[in-house]
Amino acid sequence: MAKATYHICDFDDLNGWAADDHRAALDVFCKTADRITDPWWQAACHLAPTSTDPRGFFELYFRPVMVTDGQPMLFTGYFEPELSGSRMADATFRYPVHALPPHLTKGATRRQIAEQNLAKGHEIVWLADPVDAFFLQVQGSGRIRLPDGSVLRLGFAAKNGLPYTSVGKQLVARGVVSADKVSAAFIQTWVRQNPDAGRELLWMNESYVFFRELADLAADDGPIGAMKRSVTAGRSIAVDPDHLPLGAPVWIEKDAPDPMMRLMVAQDTGSAIKGAQRADIFFGTGAVAGAIAGGVKHNGRMIVLLPVAVADRLVAGVT
Repeated sequence: MAKATYHICDFDDLNGWAADDHRAALDVFCKTADRITDPWWQAACHLAPTSTDPRGFFELYFRPVMVTDGQPMLFTGYFEPELSGSRMADATFRYPVHALPPHLTKGATRRQIAEQNLAKGHEIVWLADPVDAFFLQVQGSGRIRLPDGSVLRLGFAAKNGLPYTSVGKQLVARGVVSADKVSAAFIQTWVRQNPDAGRELLWMNESYVFFRELADLAADDGPIGAMKRSVTAGRSIAVDPDHLPLGAPVWIEKDAPDPMMRLMVAQDTGSAIKGAQRADIFFGTGAVAGAIAGGVKHNGRMIVLLPVAVADRLVAGVT
């Protein structure tokens, strides 16, 4: 991993800063501000809920810092799937979503869990499509509409301890699709059209995600992120916490098509989100959000807002 470098910017350097809805960004920041325990953040976190001038608040208590590690910026998108399912397995709903078995050996692969029924007896719900079950794990959360019309909310519980492997990159390496054309929609279609080869492809991602029911999550709340609070469509991003602190405001400038210049909040993480200039934008719930999220693979830049004292210490090399 390349060593990160830090460069303090001015707010005037942020393209579109003055035109953003800083109140919306501040409201999202406040949702997780109390989860930031670093004492250098305490003054800003404590004062945020009472601010009547959101833009002024950010400009007074924070400094924009460009964090780089030699890798180009990459924005992708994620969403909360909404799928049909059943509490009971039947001829239609045959593919399980599992809770974490208490005695599962860490390191069991996706294939072993499936073929050896290592999580048998810990099914939460059953889905009709194995591809949906796979991508539910990629997203890490979901809404399952049951036959009686009720909705089951699922959140991330644990993983099997094995690294995430991009099946899209595997298809590119095989020459099935070019890097600029691969997407979640392409992968889903290819796997469904090639069921045997598709099953083997999905098994190449040995990482397996277990879920938990979120019985107390309100219908209009987003899924739970890494900070144990709901994420917000269009304002929450997943980042690499080795480079950017969770809870930090982050200014993003996503390139065309559909450019986006907006103050987001780093409230989530992801297995594939690695590097100082890497972010996954949360686009919301359902098929429309999924279509948007699946098409995002864009360059640009992002600049984290850090409390003044934290920014000064990083740039000075003080940890």
